[in-house]
Amino acid sequence: MTSIQIGLLSILVIFILLFLRMPVAYVMLVVGMSGFAIVRTPEAMFSISAQTIYNTFASYSLIVVPLFVWMGFIAFYSGISSRIYDAAYKVMGSMKAGLALATIGACTAFGAICGSTTATAATMSAVALPEMKKYNYNRSLSTATVASASILGVMIPPSVIFILYGISAQQSIRQLFLAGIFPGLLLMVLFMLVAYLQALHNPKLAPPGPQVPWTEKIRAMMSGGVEVLIIFIAVMGGLFAGIFTPSEAGAVGAFATLVVALVRRQLKWQGFLDSLRDSVRVSAMIMFLVAAAAIYGRFLAVTGLPGGLAQWAVALPLPPVAIMAIILFIYLVLGFL
Repeated sequence: MTSIQIGLLSILVIFILLFLRMPVAYVMLVVGMSGFAIVRTPEAMFSISAQTIYNTFASYSLIVVPLFVWMGFIAFYSGISSRIYDAAYKVMGSMKAGLALATIGACTAFGAICGSTTATAATMSAVALPEMKKYNYNRSLSTATVASASILGVMIPPSVIFILYGISAQQSIRQLFLAGIFPGLLLMVLFMLVAYLQALHNPKLAPPGPQVPWTEKIRAMMSGGVEVLIIFIAVMGGLFAGIFTPSEAGAVGAFATLVVALVRRQLKWQGFLDSLRDSVRVSAMIMFLVAAAAIYGRFLAVTGLPGGLAQWAVALPLPPVAIMAIILFIYLVLGFL
């Protein structure tokens, strides 16, 4: 077998293992190391793997990942996330599919202060699902709303995924953040539209919540919205103004969130310790995933598969728009997994 054929076979093996519900990081690590040992030597495999894992965990650029994840968990344990949802719920809860719309809006706002889809999903499922269950929302619609809207943290800056992509592809993280604002807000509007149309078609899926006086709506917005605005401006304002780097923005964001939590006097000592514990757990998972992906990427580079695919794509008798459509379709398929 040629090295390119081995690379293609490795992709097939990865798909099979993923369908067998094996963890993504372990799959890429094992397949990457095994493939490297076959294409090169076991000695080279151990050397490259050890070097890649060390460089990943020692990377200064990736320090921003645990900082943004910690932001999310501080917001969760200090009740900031609950106040965000409460504000969205009181503003939109009485509409058709109001709780679903509030959940989508709260996920967007929470994603704008933590950048972690994992933290957003964990937080909003704990906050929003009990409320939707109380008002007899369809269970499938409720869980789908939280699961889909939590992904908005990928697009709404600051995004941990943008940071990882920017570091891996050597792109400007600040420009990635700027480019993600409009698509993220557009996705939020489209998600809301889908939820509203479903409730319009079948009102039993999402019964409207109780009416809330405008004075209470304004009070809730001032309570939950101002906190998000302060943290978002502290992180994104300084980043876009060039005052600090993305790595420093993570530290500023974590500090701003901690200050807001302390001013509110709702972050208990146990909650602070729990936020550190959960941040370490989630950050270690992300870092290990990045390290495993880097090892698998090194293996694919050795096989020559990326270069071969690039030459094949360039040689296609298609216009640039069609080639871009093929690339986007590949991203779509990989996103399913």
